Formats: sequence, C-alpha cells, structure tokens
Amino acid sequence: MSDQQTTYYEFWLETAKRIQETLPPQEFSTWFSRISYLSSKKGEVTLAGPSQFILDTVTTRYRSIIANTLSELTGEEITVEFVVSDKGKRPAQSTDGGEMSGEARKEKKAGDLAKKISKRKSEANLNPSYEFESFVLGDNSAFAYNASLAIAKNPGSSYNPCLIYGDVGLGKTHLLSSIGNYILDHAPECKVMYVTAETFTNEFIESIGNQKTQQFKNKFRNVDVLLIDDIHFLQGKDSTQEELFHTFNNLYEAKKQMVFTCDRPISELKNITDRLSSRFERGLNVGLQPPNYETRVAILKKKLQEHGSTLSEDIINYIAFNVVTNVRDLESSLTKLVAYMDLIGEELTFEKAKQLLGILPAMANIARDTLSIGEIIKTVGDYFNVSTFEIKGKKKNKSLVQPRQIAMYLARQITDFSTTEIGMEFGGRDHTTVMYANNRVESLMKGDEAYAATVNKLRRQLTSS
Repeated sequence: MSDQQTTYYEFWLETAKRIQETLPPQEFSTWFSRISYLSSKKGEVTLAGPSQFILDTVTTRYRSIIANTLSELTGEEITVEFVVSDKGKRPAQSTDGGEMSGEARKEKKAGDLAKKISKRKSEANLNPSYEFESFVLGDNSAFAYNASLAIAKNPGSSYNPCLIYGDVGLGKTHLLSSIGNYILDHAPECKVMYVTAETFTNEFIESIGNQKTQQFKNKFRNVDVLLIDDIHFLQGKDSTQEELFHTFNNLYEAKKQMVFTCDRPISELKNITDRLSSRFERGLNVGLQPPNYETRVAILKKKLQEHGSTLSEDIINYIAFNVVTNVRDLESSLTKLVAYMDLIGEELTFEKAKQLLGILPAMANIARDTLSIGEIIKTVGDYFNVSTFEIKGKKKNKSLVQPRQIAMYLARQITDFSTTEIGMEFGGRDHTTVMYANNRVESLMKGDEAYAATVNKLRRQLTSS
C-alpha cells in the first residue's frame, strides 16, 4: 500500500468513527460493519461491500456524508467509489483446526448463510414462499409490484412509507412478504418485522395488561423494516392508533422503512385519526386492481405448474372467464379441480369441471354485491323517475347527475363496499368519481335542508326495508 493510500486509510477510519457517533448503534452496525477500505488514489477512495444491495443502500444514504467527512479531514476534494468485493474476510476453518479446501469452505459458508436467513425469516414472521419471482405480474399489479421491488432493493429511502391497498385476494400480503424476504436474502443482518394489524393490536393490549409496554415499544421501534398488514383493522381503536402513531414517527425519523396494506385507500377508512391518516398519506400510496383475463390465465397456468398438474385450455379459459374477483378465488377453483384429479385418479373433462365448480365463488359474490347496490340504484331511480340504465349510463344531464350522485353516496354510507366496487356497479366508473359524489352530496346536505331531507328519506327507506 502506498503512503497516499495509507494516509487515506487512516482518514477512512476516522471518518467511520465520526459517522458512528451520529448514527444509532444498530443502524451503524447494519450498514458500516459490511463496508471496508479497498484502495485509493489521489482524490479518490474506493470502498468495498459484500453485495450490490449493501452498496446501493450505503450509496443512497451515506455517500455524501462519507465524502464530505473525508474531504474535511484531508483538506482535499475526495470522491468515493463503491465496488462489490469480499476483501478482508478470513478463510473458514475446519473443526479439526486444519484449513478447509476452497470448495468445502464455500459450501459451508453457503449452508451457514442459508440457515441464518431461514431463521431470520422465521423470526420476522415472513412466509418464505412469498417471493417476487412467484408473483404473477399483470397490468393490474405492475405499479405496486415495481414499487415493492424498489423498496426491497433500497429500503428507507425513496418510498417511505408505502401503502398498498386493494380488495382481498389480490396479492397485498404476497408483496409485503416479498419485500421482507428479498431484504433478508440480501442483508440477513437487517431486522425485519412482519405483523398483521390485529396482532399488533392484541400484543399492545397484552403489554398493557402485563405492564410490559416498554418491551412492546422496543420490539416494534428497534427494527429496520416494519411491515404491517390490514391496517383497516385499526378503525375505531384509538389507543392502538396512538401507539402506532408514535411508532411511526420514531421509525420515520430514524429512516427505517415502513410498508402497510389496506383493503381500500386510506381516505376511505372510518374512525382513523387525522394525524395517523396523514402519516400514511405522506409516502407512496399504490393500488392493486382485480387481474384482467390474460393475467388470470397466466396465474392459473403458473399455479398448475407449481402443482405439477395439467388441465385443458378449455377448462383454464372457463375458470379465467368466470372467476373475475381475485387471485384467491382463482386458486380455490383450481385447487378443487386438481384435488378431484388426485383423489379420483381420472382425467377431467370440460363438462365434469363445470359440474364440479357449479356456481363459481366469484359469480356468487357478484350476484350478492349487485343485489345490494342494485337495490339502492333502483330505489333512488324510482324516486326520481329515472331508470337504472340511465343512472349507470354516461349521460351527464342534471336530471341524471343528481340521482346518480345520491345513489353513490347511499351505497358508500349504507354498505361496506369499497369505492372501487361501487364504481364498477355504476357503469365501471373510477373510485375517485364515487369519492367526489360522496363529498358533493355531503356538502349539499349541509347547505340545503330540502336536499338533505330527500337523501335522508331515501336512506330510511333503504335501511328499514
């Protein structure tokens, strides 16, 4: 090593020491313990890390402070470069004290790492089968998928916090676990925690009863990545919301990654405090939509491949055409047919498949949903003397806009359907149209007593029947 390199190395040690004094111990240990001095030349220092994942994170978060500190200490303009390298690692030793062969050392190292990662995933409550590679990508999920992958590659930076919303069975939990699994695969020393909002609530209540609230706080605030599923469960739970609010602030200030899922946009949740809602809206909010026909076919074929089974194209197309709700219902229908083939031991014909599936789950759900919202549309239409077809149509005459908005408002207030589902029943309109109608009706009711009386009369008529 040259004199210049030796000098820069000493400055690197001092730089690391100074940065350590400014960061939480766990954060410094997680990232800087994996970075080592590799080489240098005039005005440039090259640092090494064991993986591109580590380097991407360190580059994004700490490159500026490293370069600035080095420049301050040396009195020169120093640039910092990063490369992937295992420099400085000691060779593994065999149990009898002799040095292992290169191949044996690699195998042992790989085996030890796999065990460590598996243990960390178990401790994080992650489903190890939920990986990005097993997620079937379609137009309905491309935005959420790519956002999740970007977060996994560089946690705590661009998209923090992130909220993924959508109806049941569309893959929210799959993406959430994929983020955690990817991070631990590439940085096993990271502390990742996956939990449902219900579990978070139950553990919080238990900690109060056992007078272990500090232990609870430490569990969820001393993590690098927090993944919370189904936050709609928190509606009306004020004390739990208060605790999550403080946990959120603590992690956000420490630049720790947070990802949440919900069954609807955060603005549609009821009985959520404004300050907690604003925290969720601070970052990236991205929705998952039901898969289109082509994506449904791809999902079915991938699931069949995983099962090691085959079905005719006619049967696959029949399921994909009829089951339009979510991935979960697709899998349920497919599982029933595969189980029949496994247990009965005979080839499945198209007619037999139709007989086994009967009224498909999705078709039953659609029929139930349409009856509820359809009744609201019909009741409002009869009152204003307009047809259901006209309310669902595209015309924007004043005589149609008013009953249409009132029907959307009542559907939102009376039922538990999301604005996405309601919009689909009103001629395939976007969820933002339903939200606008809801806000418009609420505003008019405040300033027009006659209008409010009409809406309330229709509401009583629907809820009393």
